[in-house]
Amino acid sequence: MKWTDTLDIAIALDEEHPDVDPTRVNFVDLRNWIMELDGFDDDPAHCGERILEAVQMAWIEEKG
Repeated sequence: MKWTDTLDIAIALDEEHPDVDPTRVNFVDLRNWIMELDGFDDDPAHCGERILEAVQMAWIEEKG
């Protein structure tokens, strides 16, 4: 997975952290959790606030 795979990341996060409310996750934790996912392989420097917002929104939709 790369930073741009927002839906795949959101699904993986929901599986890894089923009890977490994605509306309450701070971006520092979100970024760390993404980088810890199995199959995630991208440069940490390529991550920005827009990407984290997109992942958070996809995760919220996935929870919905």
